[in-house]
Amino acid sequence: MGALQPAEWEAFFLSLRVAGLATALVAVPGVALGWLLARKRFPGRLLLDAIVHLPLVLTPVVVGYLLLLLVGRQGALGGALEAMGIEIAFTTSGAVLAAAVMALPLIVRSVRTAIEMVDPGLEEAAAVLGAGPWRRFRTVTLPLALPGVIAGLVLGFARSVGEFGATITLAGSLAGETRTLPLAIFGELQKPGGDSAAVRLTLLSVALSLAALVASEWFLRRLREGGRP
Repeated sequence: MGALQPAEWEAFFLSLRVAGLATALVAVPGVALGWLLARKRFPGRLLLDAIVHLPLVLTPVVVGYLLLLLVGRQGALGGALEAMGIEIAFTTSGAVLAAAVMALPLIVRSVRTAIEMVDPGLEEAAAVLGAGPWRRFRTVTLPLALPGVIAGLVLGFARSVGEFGATITLAGSLAGETRTLPLAIFGELQKPGGDSAAVRLTLLSVALSLAALVASEWFLRRLREGGRP
């Protein structure tokens, strides 16, 4: 199949950058939403839950189109953003946003499940001892739910690496700016004789996802054993 070409390495490193930024972008909101849905009961909770998880059931192209209607130049927020010098559609920022929206439900779902498994009695005991809400979360809830939080972030990262439909709709496929591994694979499959490059990129994508999952499993195993990574 030959060695990877410069354009293929470019797609690889861009995928790492987009996935990393997307995961970082939704890490705090994902943990916060997971805690909120796990511990609080309030009017509109079911609606919030449905909206957060909507990207899991919608076609990614539809998600990308909705984002385009929202932050595109003619979108509801696009004009205001452009006036501030911020461009989202058909830029790297658009690719990050699309990947982040698709990854968020996986992070929230994992964090929510992990927090629901934490014994509320431990949080109540900390409250009796005088710990405030933030301190209880930081010293009791989060450490006990940490394996689930890490698993959710890894799943979000892996989902961002493989994101295609929402990205190509919102950000397009621009070499060096929005053409991540999935888009590069699709582009090679459209070219005569592009099979070899598509295979190389596919193997690279699989290797990247496997490396993330193996690293996560190693980290979680060390946590379960009481050691430090």
